[in-house]
Amino acid sequence: MRIICVNNEMKNYKLHLLALSLWGLFFVNNTFATNPLIMDQFTADPTARVFEGKIYVYPSHDIPYSPGRGQTNWFIMEDYHVFSSENLTDWNDHGVILNQTNVDWVDSRSYSMWAPDCVFKNGKYYFYFPASAKGGGRGIGVAVSDKPYGSFKPEARPMKGVRGIDPCVFIDKDGCAYLFYSLRRIFVAKLKDNMLELDSQPQVITNLPQEGLIEGPFVFERNGIYYLTYPHVQTTPERLEYSTSTNPMGPFEQKGVIMDESPDGCWTVHHSIVEYKGQWFLFYHDKDLSPDFDKNRSVRADYLSFNEDGTIKKVIPTLRGVGIVDAKSKIQIDRYSAISAQGASVSFLNHTNTHEGWKISLSGTNAWVQFNNVDFGNNKLKSVNVRSISATGGMVQIHLDKVDGPLLAKVKIRKTSKWKVNHSKVASVPAGIQNLVVTQKGNNDVELDWISFE
Repeated sequence: MRIICVNNEMKNYKLHLLALSLWGLFFVNNTFATNPLIMDQFTADPTARVFEGKIYVYPSHDIPYSPGRGQTNWFIMEDYHVFSSENLTDWNDHGVILNQTNVDWVDSRSYSMWAPDCVFKNGKYYFYFPASAKGGGRGIGVAVSDKPYGSFKPEARPMKGVRGIDPCVFIDKDGCAYLFYSLRRIFVAKLKDNMLELDSQPQVITNLPQEGLIEGPFVFERNGIYYLTYPHVQTTPERLEYSTSTNPMGPFEQKGVIMDESPDGCWTVHHSIVEYKGQWFLFYHDKDLSPDFDKNRSVRADYLSFNEDGTIKKVIPTLRGVGIVDAKSKIQIDRYSAISAQGASVSFLNHTNTHEGWKISLSGTNAWVQFNNVDFGNNKLKSVNVRSISATGGMVQIHLDKVDGPLLAKVKIRKTSKWKVNHSKVASVPAGIQNLVVTQKGNNDVELDWISFE
């Protein structure tokens, strides 16, 4: 019930365009209401924060290897973008907010600008980032801005007394700030009010798993409970686990698993957890756009919820994600909510350019795909378009809620060797947010890219 309420609340949000400034442009192209969120580039390690009534996501930026730019078979990360959204559907890319060549102390040959964070205090935005320093070693730097999207001005030197990666800054209700970071173990230190210096010596957080890599801490508070969440290698890939405390510096008690290892085998699973408009969300990454190489990753988001005792319910990763999709947009049904056990499969539209996205294949009778949370609003939509390709031709039907639910439309799929848009009238038009099921009728083979109502 809570998710439905939140979705209804979010459906009326309008995209708010920010003023252009000298630091660059932002775009809404190649962003999705489904997983992954960003389609035109590789993104990872997302830290989500709520600033100015919007979700801002600060990810790291994976880039493909090229000669003279990083090393093969490893992470190559030279800059940071920031993305924002009011509705978790339309994501604005505000462009590059920091590059390794703009930070004096960073070794610009290292391409090691890994998982960042950003917080707001004293009227300023503080962006924390790890990198390899000139002369060796890893440091954590700070860049400061008047706006959550930059421009950010980096401090001349990294934070003194800190050697590690994956910074997370937690600001408690009393205004005290704490820096968490990792280097084979997780450390915590109190910050001075200037947010640039330590106010205590870093201390190791004890009573965490003793074996397997532990990194990427993210800390939040809910109902007086402090949650320390982190990736941990229990077997081979990382999974998300958490511990809790009544004090931000611990001691912490291990509680359990937030999300199991990626079924696709992505080695890392850096994350963040945020509450927005009364709903909690988990942001993380997988290798959707690079299935054969998990150093080029893509940001995702899914719903997160709690039990009555404050423990976290395990999150099952989805392709559908959390955004509400306008019925008049191109609905990417290959990012499904559910799918038939047989006769349905997903593959790339173009294996040489995975950023173009996916298609879904329906083969034979009883094949179907379900796509939830489509907003029909109050518009009197009269027809539907289906982009498809089929060597046999065929027929698909669009139903509400389930395979044998109310029929919206029957769409004849033309026999063709090229992608075509097929058009059909809609029998009845629902209002508000609905779940759609597309079924294949007859013993045919059809491939579908998207559907859209008008």
